[in-house]
Amino acid sequence: MVDKYDCFAALAAQEIEGVHYRIRVAARPSPIAVIAPHGGLIEPGTSEATLAIAEDVFSFYCFESLTLRAKGDGLHITSTRFDEPQALQLVRAADVAIGVHGRKNGEDEASIWVGGLHEPLRDSIAAALRGRGFRAKSVGDGHPLAGRDPANICNRGRRGAGVQLELPRALRIGFARDTARRASFAAAVRSAIHGNVIAV
Repeated sequence: MVDKYDCFAALAAQEIEGVHYRIRVAARPSPIAVIAPHGGLIEPGTSEATLAIAEDVFSFYCFESLTLRAKGDGLHITSTRFDEPQALQLVRAADVAIGVHGRKNGEDEASIWVGGLHEPLRDSIAAALRGRGFRAKSVGDGHPLAGRDPANICNRGRRGAGVQLELPRALRIGFARDTARRASFAAAVRSAIHGNVIAV
């Protein structure tokens, strides 16, 4: 599916903030930024997962569609072209960014795909998730949702390498009903971050 808008300026020229979309952002004294560039009704559940990971510790950013759109007429800007100024400012000020995304179930409605250029943190997060009973796998070069492009918003922190989490729709819907499970997911991600990035 081709995005309707190829950059934020084009989107902002046609859409009204507070009516069609909103931005939630908190810059905190942390080396980590957790971001949902496709929150709200674009990829439902990703904002909630982002806030659960960030808690009151990590910086966070959510771009959220407030209106349900037809396919091909949405507010999705692909991660390699996502250039909303507040998001760029927050990510560039962080050592590492964690991008939270939603994917279609496809043939695997349970696994969290963990990608990005920060391979040690990618693998640590996947292992921590599996340790809490989630299905998670590291994905790399050649995978369609690997988050390996340096232009991807998750890879634009100071280290030039971040992590991309792709959550299947079924899991995101489950999180809405089972907030304790969402909290367990978030705790697993945080534990890997603390052990792999903040401890360094």
